Amino acid sequence: MKINCFGLALEELQEILVSQGAEKYRARQVAEWMYRRQAKTFSEMTSLPSAMRKQLAERLAIVRPVLRQELRSADGKTAKSLLALADGCTVETVLMRHGYGNSVCVSSQVGCAMGCRFCASTLAGFVRNLAAGEMLGQIVYWQEILACEQQKVDTVVVMGIGEPLLNYDNLLKFIRLCHADYGPGMSYRSFTVSTCGLVPEIDRLAGEGLPINLAISLHAPDDVLRSALMPVNRRYNVAEVVDAGNRYARTTGRRVTYEYNLIAGINDQPAHAEKLAVLLTGQLAAVNLIPLNPVPELKLKQPERSAVLKFASILQDHGIAVTIRKEMGGEIKAACGQLRAQTQSRKKPGNTDLLTNGKA
Repeated sequence: MKINCFGLALEELQEILVSQGAEKYRARQVAEWMYRRQAKTFSEMTSLPSAMRKQLAERLAIVRPVLRQELRSADGKTAKSLLALADGCTVETVLMRHGYGNSVCVSSQVGCAMGCRFCASTLAGFVRNLAAGEMLGQIVYWQEILACEQQKVDTVVVMGIGEPLLNYDNLLKFIRLCHADYGPGMSYRSFTVSTCGLVPEIDRLAGEGLPINLAISLHAPDDVLRSALMPVNRRYNVAEVVDAGNRYARTTGRRVTYEYNLIAGINDQPAHAEKLAVLLTGQLAAVNLIPLNPVPELKLKQPERSAVLKFASILQDHGIAVTIRKEMGGEIKAACGQLRAQTQSRKKPGNTDLLTNGKA
């Protein structure tokens, strides 16, 4: 079988190319073609001798995720793609065009085992971790599209399907590949990693010495409610999670964002806001309020705008920095896991073919 080169670090590429009879320095050329210039075949790598291109193509492969379905919002600011991996599994990735640049949401796992009650990612359960190259492939996919507009990916949020810190080693390799000068060359500060609150892994990430932004999915200010919404709270409770966030902020100097999905009648009352304010007062922290993007299967509702604004004002009155996430792509099911869940539900029993919209 051919060796897949996509997702390998420079040192790994050097070892493989030397074993194929190529000079060591050719590895950087190959890496730049794959990661910076979005080459899909060795024949495109014109800086390599033609005989070498042919030889490498016979023994090596460049395997990237393949488009299966794509949806775009009417305003053109949001696009969501369902990408198929080499084994037929699918993941979602989202492009969001902001005034400050282009942000991409990346999935880190196929499915999710965390069981959060409001999230579509968990509906079909956990399948497997993504390799670093499968995460990088999501970035390169959008880079290729944006290059046609003379634009690029500016920021990355690892907030798609899966719990990133349960795929720790591949996550870090992916981020380092994106940062590498032979890769997209992105700043570590342009990355935000979202976690449901895995305390040991938060501390481990803090110890990496990288200025990566951390977002913690909190969604409730007390243990009773958070345990009902997020089973992980039975393992790491609210106090433990917030303490880990505080340690991360002190160690890295980066302000931690606490994500709070507002669900009508569940966690959106003024009393919840008061508790949350007490919990976070005095910390290097901010709250990102997210009016629920409803998932039909879960029967939960988005709160009224007035309730969202009231919640935000209570936090602000306590000196807590607050943002209200602008809804983007609601009509294209841009919330995590929705498109994949819908696509899977439409598959006939026993049929492993993926639905397409003719763009594959």
